[in-house]
Amino acid sequence: MSCCAPGAEDGAGAATGTALSAEEIRFASRPLGDGLLQTDLAVPTVHCGACISTVEKALGRLDGVKSARVNLSGKRVAIIWREGKVPPFTTTLEAAGYPSHLYMPGADERDTVLGELIRAVAVAGFAAGNIMLLSVSVWSGADGATRDLFHWISALIALPALAYAGRIFYISAWHALRHGRMNMDVPIAIGVSLAYGLSFYETLNHGAHAYFDAAVMLLFFLLIGRTLDHVMRERARSAVAGLAKLTPSGAMVRDDDGSRRYLPLAEIEPGMSVLVAAGERVPVDGRIAEGETEFDRAVVTGESAPQRAAVGDEVQAGVLNLGRPVTVRASAAAKDSFLAEMVRMMEAAEGGRARYRRIADRASSMYAPVVHLAAFLTFLGWMAATGDWHRAITVAIAVLIITCPCALGLAVPIVQVVAARRLFEQGIMVRDGSALERLAAADRAVFDKTGTLTTGDPVLSNAEDIAAADLGIAAELASYSRHPYSRAIEAAVQVHGHRFRDVEEVPGSGIEGFDGVSRWRLGRAAWALDGDGSGQSGTVLARDGKLVAAFRFAERLRPGAAEAVAWLGRHGVDVELLSGDRAGAVDAIADQLAISARRAEMLPADKTERLAELAGEGHQTLMVGDGLNDAPALAAAHVSMAPATAADVGRSAADFVFLRGSLDAVPAAVKTARRAGTLIRQNFALAIGYNVIAVPVAIFGYVTPLIAAVAMSLSSIIVIANAMRLTLKREVPQTSNDRIERVGAGVAKAA
Repeated sequence: MSCCAPGAEDGAGAATGTALSAEEIRFASRPLGDGLLQTDLAVPTVHCGACISTVEKALGRLDGVKSARVNLSGKRVAIIWREGKVPPFTTTLEAAGYPSHLYMPGADERDTVLGELIRAVAVAGFAAGNIMLLSVSVWSGADGATRDLFHWISALIALPALAYAGRIFYISAWHALRHGRMNMDVPIAIGVSLAYGLSFYETLNHGAHAYFDAAVMLLFFLLIGRTLDHVMRERARSAVAGLAKLTPSGAMVRDDDGSRRYLPLAEIEPGMSVLVAAGERVPVDGRIAEGETEFDRAVVTGESAPQRAAVGDEVQAGVLNLGRPVTVRASAAAKDSFLAEMVRMMEAAEGGRARYRRIADRASSMYAPVVHLAAFLTFLGWMAATGDWHRAITVAIAVLIITCPCALGLAVPIVQVVAARRLFEQGIMVRDGSALERLAAADRAVFDKTGTLTTGDPVLSNAEDIAAADLGIAAELASYSRHPYSRAIEAAVQVHGHRFRDVEEVPGSGIEGFDGVSRWRLGRAAWALDGDGSGQSGTVLARDGKLVAAFRFAERLRPGAAEAVAWLGRHGVDVELLSGDRAGAVDAIADQLAISARRAEMLPADKTERLAELAGEGHQTLMVGDGLNDAPALAAAHVSMAPATAADVGRSAADFVFLRGSLDAVPAAVKTARRAGTLIRQNFALAIGYNVIAVPVAIFGYVTPLIAAVAMSLSSIIVIANAMRLTLKREVPQTSNDRIERVGAGVAKAA
């Protein structure tokens, strides 16, 4: 397919870049330490590997610039430069044909390109279908005035189709040439124009052949591939936006004189006292200055259990206050917060995902001039041999059309579509088509624990050791709380049969209730029992300070976890467990699943660092996780998966989302991806082999443009038929709990 999307190089269509002053750039830059600054610029017209290379090379040549890295899906470039004289970033990019402006996080960027592509596909498809119907009559023997009439009707249908759908290619080709670059749109634009022009000439002179169908069908096939590519790229951008939404736009700040005022997030500075009400997220990193509460720290640790925080305890931006209002003393500005760092990690990882696209675009940049040269030399050769310009240009058009990259362009996206359909039938959604290639190459699988290998909900493991009456009392108290342990106790009992009044939940401690005779407590032993708790720990039920029952909890393995881990091991994929939970809990799950490589108490940055280590060792890593804290790791991994029950940000960061409750979705996806990878390589071989055979035949004049168009279409059909072989094999890895648990429409839509 062609390298640029609609408007990719249309300076008129993009936002006009304005030269930024040195003061503006310096103010918008972020200090990195050691005299380095980072400036983020939005470059709306960056769409392909050639664009990336041009932008990075142009900026890299500037004095003081250490590095420039383009984020293709975000259409932005991160420039790291040495403090001092501000380099002329925007003017340099403008001269290279890429208008730019300062990147504004959270700016609403409406995707207008997809609508344009869909309309172009519809117009080209409608026109191609009608012209093909008319061509059938000509091929069947229509002659004279009837043939001329059909040719004129075809010309009238093709002209507006080329003008509307073809402008995408014409604009891209024109601006590439204007800035001294080549892309695959150039031979397409030339071939389509010559095919239409010669067909129109033949129609005017009552010729026997016209090639309007070849011109329009060419557009139709290429636009389909381009649309699929655009959709996949745009979906990759949703992860960072979802994580950024966890940050509040501002917060209530209390001044030293006791007055309160609301400040935007960017104006909160270290040392300020920030008021965080129940149900609000902490806006910046800091420490508790007043109050005591429980926080949902899933964004940090991935663990669902609420964690108590008191005066002096550290809290990170993004954690959710579940209990009482607290005052947090800010220790960092919003741009330096934990959540902001997670966003930056995700963006950095996302910016490195274009390696496969860069390889394809480099091949395309070599392909275009070869096609032009072959067609031009063919024209010169036939002119020298025959002196017949009509014959020479006809053969040249045949070369341009028969070497059209339709089959090459469809080789990857058609397999992606078929594979995505098959995976969806198995309850697996593909968020990024290129991930199929990466998943097929995975030789290491890294799993999160809570919510991934386990269900994420604790279960009461010693219910049979507790008297039924005592268990009923505990369940009644537990019904007043939404704590995970309370839900586990309540779920273990069918009938409560005990009534309390004056029930109160003490954040971080437990639940207390009076039944008219005794005071009962369910919660931490140190709080529920008198004295030192008689050596008890964990969760207990106490009556008037005396121990009644102690509760033990265990994690429940997700269905199919053991089978999935075993399958991966048998098929050359080593398994590793990374978790933010304590070592004992991690070891217990790892031992059940026979996973020898395990690490506990891992923060998001630790997981990302471990993935970087594995990459440095040459591993292609599959990351499977579900929590908010897993989002940077999911983005940084070579390829990633998440369950549909995962946090919104986790789903957005993952390449695959599985809707089934069983983990057998992981080996099923790996198997399909490997099969798809084989078919992609076969498609490339078919496309290249087709050109190796067809081009010499066309150069020697044995192919007319009409036959070239048929051959071009046939090559695409062969590639599509080969991709459809993916649907022939239906077997998938089975487990004892092999059933697809479809989640609700809301979850599926969010995924």
